[in-house]
Amino acid sequence: MAEGVAIDASELPFVRDIDERFQSFQIGMSHLTGGDTWVSYDTMEQEDITRDYAGDLSAVREPRDPTDLGNSRLRNLAEELGPFYVRYGGTTSNSVYFQDDDKPRLEEIPEGFERLLTRDAWRKAIDFAQAVDAKIVTGFTVSSGVRDKAGVWTPVHAQAWLDFTKAAGGEIYAAEMFNEPNMAAYDDMLETYGPADFVKDFAVYGAFMERAAPDLKLVGPGDVDVGLPGPRPNVPDAETYFSSLPKPIFDIVSYHYYGALSERCAPPESGRGVSVDDALSEEWLARQEQPLRDRMALRDRYAPGAPIWNTETGAAACGGPQWQPSFIDSFRYLDTNARLAKIGLDAIFTHALISGSNGVIDEKTFMPNANYWAALMWRRLMGTRILDAGPVQPGLHLYAHCQRGVPGGVTLLAINLQDQAERVKVDSPADLYALTAPEQLSRTVLLNGTPLELGMGDTVPQTLPVRQPSGEVPLAPTSINFIALPQADNPACRS
Repeated sequence: MAEGVAIDASELPFVRDIDERFQSFQIGMSHLTGGDTWVSYDTMEQEDITRDYAGDLSAVREPRDPTDLGNSRLRNLAEELGPFYVRYGGTTSNSVYFQDDDKPRLEEIPEGFERLLTRDAWRKAIDFAQAVDAKIVTGFTVSSGVRDKAGVWTPVHAQAWLDFTKAAGGEIYAAEMFNEPNMAAYDDMLETYGPADFVKDFAVYGAFMERAAPDLKLVGPGDVDVGLPGPRPNVPDAETYFSSLPKPIFDIVSYHYYGALSERCAPPESGRGVSVDDALSEEWLARQEQPLRDRMALRDRYAPGAPIWNTETGAAACGGPQWQPSFIDSFRYLDTNARLAKIGLDAIFTHALISGSNGVIDEKTFMPNANYWAALMWRRLMGTRILDAGPVQPGLHLYAHCQRGVPGGVTLLAINLQDQAERVKVDSPADLYALTAPEQLSRTVLLNGTPLELGMGDTVPQTLPVRQPSGEVPLAPTSINFIALPQADNPACRS
């Protein structure tokens, strides 16, 4: 066993506050409309999984029916993660047609649009959000169907959508005008869409929202950064979305981030993908830092004081790697939350709440994937006040927040990436919540050695700790540990 790290939780200094809804989630707009989605690995031949499909994504897409957001199991699981923001977004939102009537669903989608959203589907989306204490974040249609003869965005479609949302008793808290404008080739009109076009559209969008929905937060630019090596000559620099004239005014600065491409789009060893052998590497876990720091610099220059949201993120673009539903990805999930919160992120939207390879909840069975249990423990134990537990050390990452709901209490998140046991020395009694798995690629997660499972009626179980006296808290090899210190009496955590 290693010598261990000593933590005096009563003296940990305050760093910053984060949004109460910091841990948030996306439900892709295609879950509301139906449409194509990433093909399941279960239906792919093994030799096809490592083929490079980056130039022809249609080969790795398959049809999806709309999702039943009224499912009781789904709602039980989601409610336990609330409150959060739910983003109904993604590529589909850029070209969706809102059918603003209660007639039968149109058999043909109008020209200039690619997907159809009915009033009934949007009502159900509003109802789901209200049921699980989620505030709605979305994006509006930007395809050729809402543009005038000069190609400029018009609000006629957005007005109908906003009006119906209000009439249905819902509210859109915040919206990005455009999902990933730096990768905007959705129809012929947008093949050459660039920052100059974006800011011109955003000026119209901002003026419209000031009149139609003055309380709605304008979020942007929502550009995507994929952590791939080498330059990408056809992708505009992020700063051009802030500096082009007329300069956009963002209430919330947003970006999307993926560390690599999944096996659907690039072989894991290609340099553009990521191998399961790298899932616990320091380089992989740290890869997300610089994109946030870059956006913080842009925020400070162009939108001082605005919050920063990562409104779409996951292990890898193209629907996530094969191993994302398993325990090995929970190290990335929780390290990402804690690392970026400490640096300066105000909210993070995991893609997705429900999905196949990358959902915290499986979209076909609505059963928890491994990251659901990671998200649940974060929600139950990590408060919104961040403390400084010191810099990240290779092999053992320590983070600290005020303990949720316990005045003066502190929760340590101790991520042991090593194949040997570790220990943390503390000065007061500790409640240990140790997450491990039978094997790293298992979807089964053990809490203090006992499998986490849904109870009768799909109820989410209690999460009970093992009490440790003051002194040393053991950390199992390759484990994730929440160490609650309710008697820490940290001054920053008393209120």
